[in-house]
Amino acid sequence: MDRRRLTAIGVVVAAVGAAAAVALPSFAGDDSAPNAAPTAQAVEGVDAEVVEAMRRDLGLDQAQVAARLKTERWASGVVDQLRSDLGGDYAGSWLSADGGQLNVAVADAAQAQRVRATGAVPKVVERGVGQLDALKTRMDRTAGRAGNVSGWYVDVATNSVVVLAAPGAEDAGWRFVARAGVPRQAVRMATEEQPRLFADVRGGEPFFVGSGRCSVGFAVVGGYVTAGHCGRVGARTSGPDGEVQGVFRASSFPGDDWAFVQVNQNTRVLPEVTDFRGGIARVAGSREVPAGSSICRSGSTTGVRCGTVLARNATVRYPEGLVSGLVRTNVCAEPGDSGGSWISGNQAQGVTSGGSGDCVRGGTTFYQPVNEILQRNSLTLLTTQNFATLGSRR
Repeated sequence: MDRRRLTAIGVVVAAVGAAAAVALPSFAGDDSAPNAAPTAQAVEGVDAEVVEAMRRDLGLDQAQVAARLKTERWASGVVDQLRSDLGGDYAGSWLSADGGQLNVAVADAAQAQRVRATGAVPKVVERGVGQLDALKTRMDRTAGRAGNVSGWYVDVATNSVVVLAAPGAEDAGWRFVARAGVPRQAVRMATEEQPRLFADVRGGEPFFVGSGRCSVGFAVVGGYVTAGHCGRVGARTSGPDGEVQGVFRASSFPGDDWAFVQVNQNTRVLPEVTDFRGGIARVAGSREVPAGSSICRSGSTTGVRCGTVLARNATVRYPEGLVSGLVRTNVCAEPGDSGGSWISGNQAQGVTSGGSGDCVRGGTTFYQPVNEILQRNSLTLLTTQNFATLGSRR
């Protein structure tokens, strides 16, 4: 890869200087040589590096990867259709643990047959997803009195809002629920370590804001998107070579966790996600996947890691403030991975916000959905289809 490309994408870098001896995981597997050819064939238009990462982290063989990705693509279309057809009776959707079955919850038993007709499995529940979202919004409005509560999110599989209390602080969690005016029977209480942001002020790559390091999310016309906590509007970025790269033109944190960095004329951004070992995953679009889907994350500290989507529309209470509308996953991440890419197959999903744990013990990580970033800022995602015509625009 040429130097210009490495600077542009940010996450498409090898470590420099003293960090050059650090071996980062890759889409192709931890024991791959830096320039080794991928050991798996591409599956249904998905790059071989993504297939290998899914095999490694999800414990699947190639046939299972192919079957899972096929099901997930089908499920995305079915969910779009049913969300529209069912209206207020739609109560969420999720894939089974093995990715083989799409479950769709309905708040009216009369709608079950409509779900069956699509090939999905209906689950009759008490509350539509709109009701669950409304209950979660009540909690958002009471966030200033959350006490020892680290976050809350809608869990469609249990038809409830999950509240995450610090270990031993469940009573405080229930008091928060009562203050928000949310019915206790609509809540599931759980405990979790306190999440933190993955920004790393100790320096590194692929892009810097002063002495802090974050990771590039996805290429858009004129620059790239990343996490809002990585920099405020007007903050300047530099690449791993120390050269000036761009400037934050939009940033939101807390509340949301997104940002847009406009790059300069000397920097080119590409519709690709790196595995840090010479491989790439090409971005074809940004169609959202349902809960239960496989997903992979690329970040400048821990490389590529894969897992599954646990829940959408999560609120996280960081020490720095409340962030809502995040997606909860079981993928690990560490400081410096902030802002990095989340991709499912060849579809962009979001940028890393924060979480708990690390890639030794495992953990929970949240990402900001990329489609919200694009819509809120009137940005156009660069893809393999539009790059030739839009990639040079500033």
